[in-house]
Amino acid sequence: MFTGIIEAVEKVKSVSTGRLEVSVPAGWELADGESMAVNGACLTVAGFRSGLAAFAVSSETIARTTLRLAKPDSPVNLERALAVGARVGGHFVTGHIDGTARLLSVRNDGNSRILEVEKTAGAVMVEKGSVALDGISLTVYDISGTSFKAAVIPHTWENTALKNTKPGGLMNIEYDILGKYAAKVPSSGITPEFLKANGFI
Repeated sequence: MFTGIIEAVEKVKSVSTGRLEVSVPAGWELADGESMAVNGACLTVAGFRSGLAAFAVSSETIARTTLRLAKPDSPVNLERALAVGARVGGHFVTGHIDGTARLLSVRNDGNSRILEVEKTAGAVMVEKGSVALDGISLTVYDISGTSFKAAVIPHTWENTALKNTKPGGLMNIEYDILGKYAAKVPSSGITPEFLKANGFI
């Protein structure tokens, strides 16, 4: 589980079938088997030495995320897994990417930048709800049939890899997990049968 608050921006070192190597900040200690979000995608650490982490990457992750486009020196957003008892500054992010969405435009608005992002089929979002783009927790608004918008404050712009994404570029997108569960609730409401079918009882 993650929060969508990016801890570091580092670079891809190497990419091969089923494996990704990424630089990590000095001082980070990672154990084999632990989870970390790379551009929002939850990956498993498969090797670590000071300043470098290797990750096992499944074919499903490659197919569903922008990691299929990763190249050496590509900047990536990094977030370590949420520690129990830590503050949740963004929203609950699972790192299970729903797909990719295209950045349509970026414009300045006072001290912020307004992103307009493609709204893909199956999008689950509500006005002023949350979404994670490349692992960054953002609030959505002005949702239409084909796009939505999100405002990015200067701190987020300067401290994430988002500033390297140009209009037309793809971003990993994860819809709010609470919204996805709410969308599954049948019109008859929550029943014991619904709870059982979804693993709650």
